[in-house]
Amino acid sequence: MTDWTSICTVDDIPVLGARRVARPGSCDVAVFRNGEDKVFALLDRCPHKGGPLSQGIVFGEHVACPLHNWAIGLNDGCARAPDEGCTPRFAVQVVDNEVFLDAAELRTVAVGDLG
Repeated sequence: MTDWTSICTVDDIPVLGARRVARPGSCDVAVFRNGEDKVFALLDRCPHKGGPLSQGIVFGEHVACPLHNWAIGLNDGCARAPDEGCTPRFAVQVVDNEVFLDAAELRTVAVGDLG
């Protein structure tokens, strides 16, 4: 059974933007909201040069890295071809407008990884 951690409400995430979830000693998690109010979560680091994805522009179900404009899929964390590479994604659940992330993933995925 998954232990979900409340992060924020959907309304706390800017449309076509992101909110960062701090993880002491590890890279933050970026929680994104697209134009259709779908919510996604990725490690806040582009697989190319480590750019902060939370500062990128969301379009459709992708985010453009602010450093070199790589398009990263919000569903899977993978760069769109011809670029290559992936950043870890995190499970997201939205219930009654409240956004939850998997607590175990927050504790274990890319822990100690500061980019």
